[in-house]
Amino acid sequence: MPAEPVLPPRWLVRFGYDGSGFAGWARQPGQRTVEGEIHQGLVRAKIAPSADAGRPRVASRTDRGVHARGNALAISSRLDGPALLRALNGIAPDVFFTHARSVPEAFAARGAASRWYRYFEPSAGRDLGRWREAAELFRGDIDVRSFGRSVDPARPVWRTVDRVEVHGHGDCLVVDVRAPSFVWGMVRKIVAALRGYDSGRFALGTLRAATEGHRRCAVPMAEPERLVLWEVDYPGAWEVEAVGLAGHQRRAARRAQEATSARRAVVSGLWASAPGGLPATPVGRRL
Repeated sequence: MPAEPVLPPRWLVRFGYDGSGFAGWARQPGQRTVEGEIHQGLVRAKIAPSADAGRPRVASRTDRGVHARGNALAISSRLDGPALLRALNGIAPDVFFTHARSVPEAFAARGAASRWYRYFEPSAGRDLGRWREAAELFRGDIDVRSFGRSVDPARPVWRTVDRVEVHGHGDCLVVDVRAPSFVWGMVRKIVAALRGYDSGRFALGTLRAATEGHRRCAVPMAEPERLVLWEVDYPGAWEVEAVGLAGHQRRAARRAQEATSARRAVVSGLWASAPGGLPATPVGRRL
């Protein structure tokens, strides 16, 4: 009787990416996506033993423009941990891999214990107290029909939110949202709801009734470019840590920093010559 083939080891890998250059996570024909870039790199560099084994199973999918600091994926590879991280960090300049650990073959990356998203909102013209007041509504079990996309409107759809916290950081408000799982667009709609209460678009009672399943309200989506998947948590510890970024990753990070600084300078110089000059705070606070 022929011996059964030995399956390659299964790895859980922590990774991040600058979402600016991607059309979201999922592979799409003719589009550069995070999944597509990683899958092509796994096959091209022979990190995975086959194209099928090289299909990454990811903890959280992100939309176009959304970034990740600590997403996680599961892949099969015969490389050991340090070699695997070195090879992965050669795939793309705007995707980086930081930690790895061995997991069973049947391990499901989607089964994370919790997910933590962080949103950066400009603080000018915002009332931190009102943002914190509205954030209290989004803790515990909430009906997400008003706070997610493609959610069945027929009956309440409940999700448990562990915490929503808002604090100041430099010239931004930072909104941290933690939960075991999210529906599509949920964090961006929660942020838009906090913004809407601050601006006067939504009354606190309206948002409370929506979270409790008594009514629905039309909540827009906050901008994706300010959202970061900050961390995905699993029981247990990481076994291997990457030594450092590859040269092409350091260059990409430097270019991104330079582009941000240049953009700020362009905006300041451009609007300084407009009638009345550059406003000190955003014009108008209503959505």
